[in-house]
Amino acid sequence: MAEEPLQHIAVCPGSFDPITEGHLDVIRRAAHLFGRVIVAVAADGGKQPLFSLEERMEMARLACSDLPNVEVDSFEGLVVEYARRRGAVALVKGLRAISDFEREVQMALMNRRLAEEVHTIFLVTHPDYAFLSSSLAKEVFTLGGDIAGLVPPVVAERLRQKMGGSGEER
Repeated sequence: MAEEPLQHIAVCPGSFDPITEGHLDVIRRAAHLFGRVIVAVAADGGKQPLFSLEERMEMARLACSDLPNVEVDSFEGLVVEYARRRGAVALVKGLRAISDFEREVQMALMNRRLAEEVHTIFLVTHPDYAFLSSSLAKEVFTLGGDIAGLVPPVVAERLRQKMGGSGEER
């Protein structure tokens, strides 16, 4: 008998420029643990994104379309305030390596200070994606490398449209 996920709301925040299979691994696992998951795309992540907010949201929606308890939204400002407004009990973050841990724990502690009722949950990334980041996927694509299995097919297609080039299976 399969266990029912908790009927709580969780937020998976990020810039998702673009969404990768590593992101989707964390989102799928969060969707198994929580009744509802909001993929919260940062409008103002402090980075200069390749894709517009609308493009990043659309790719995330398409990539998550098989997950009925997942929705995609955007936010500005503090993610913990967004989570509070949406009634979320948790922020779910993926950890790839020890280098992620230090920064993520610092942010989790600050978020706890700002909103004690919103917990941060860390999910260790599947080993197949421990090296993967949006930036690395874009760089590999730009240099003609194969990104199949690193990003959803819709993302690979959007990269081809936006940047030209290959990034196709060889």
